[in-house]
Amino acid sequence: MSVKHGANLFEIAREYNFKKEEILDFSSNINPLGASLKAKEALIKNIDMISIYPDPDYINLKNSISSYCSVKSENILLGSGATQFISSFIKLISPKKSLIVSPAYSEYERELKKVHSNIDKYFLRSEDDFKVDLDHFLQTIKQNNYELVVICNPNNPTGHAFTKDELEVILNWTNSFVMVDETYIEFTDTNIYSCSSLVDIYPNLFLIRGTSKFFSTPGIRLGYALTSNETIYNDLKQNLDLWNINIFASIIGEAMLSDTEYICKVKEFMKTEREYLMSNLSKINSLKIYDSKGNFILCQISSKVITARDLYNILVKDKIVIRDASSFEGLDEYFFRVCILNHKDNELLIKKLRGIFSS
Repeated sequence: MSVKHGANLFEIAREYNFKKEEILDFSSNINPLGASLKAKEALIKNIDMISIYPDPDYINLKNSISSYCSVKSENILLGSGATQFISSFIKLISPKKSLIVSPAYSEYERELKKVHSNIDKYFLRSEDDFKVDLDHFLQTIKQNNYELVVICNPNNPTGHAFTKDELEVILNWTNSFVMVDETYIEFTDTNIYSCSSLVDIYPNLFLIRGTSKFFSTPGIRLGYALTSNETIYNDLKQNLDLWNINIFASIIGEAMLSDTEYICKVKEFMKTEREYLMSNLSKINSLKIYDSKGNFILCQISSKVITARDLYNILVKDKIVIRDASSFEGLDEYFFRVCILNHKDNELLIKKLRGIFSS
């Protein structure tokens, strides 16, 4: 799988002579409601702070994250997006043998290859509805003595999610480092699925989060990592720039993480629209829909009348862009993924898909 973050709308607009704003992008998993109004207001109110340096200790931002994630502030590292910590953590521990729950974001494998890790993959399979047999997964870890286990939770692109209780069983079962990428965790019930409250307890847990997807702020490049392992924390911190986060990312982060009204609104919207999309997609006979805890839904063209690439090519002419998921290892040419947009756009997608498969 190549490193992509949804479609290149600029390229599509040029190729089809569209205006970029006209394209409905169902390929990029970003909250369509936009950023928190309180965060935007905080940015505008503090615009003159462009002329001063940020607090190098980022006390206010770390306190906001601490409260938001139920983790000690001294266990928080700040970075320019979640991907920075995938790279830096893997480089630091340089595992000789590693396991990735797959299909998965390609960056995990790419970084592990850089340190010459022997990589195994634990594939979630369509015949199991991409669910995990926890006992089998634990035995796989035990029998192979991995130094690192990589889990994206919820998994992209399948939508499967381990519960917090299941993750705690895994952490108790192994002395391996367990890197959990919670990029999409806010789209779930975090009380059930997030393991952030386990960070202060388990030193073998390295938890990564970003703000791009749920908070709709990919432009500010704010991510953070959580670990109670002092050695890991200190070694990673030594390699971070003094002012690793710009002052506006810090201001926006503080505001949006404490905007409970916004957070509740997004969660309710996503829950409602995900249920709407899953219900209506499931009624299209040619499609098999897989349960998702993320803000995206994995679909399979079970009739095999066309491929996902064919479907992409048909829809793009109507200014609708989906993700051909065959680029994920373990998925064939009949898988595609759609994210959740606003209700009107979701209705249009359903209408177009019904028309395509009914004909």
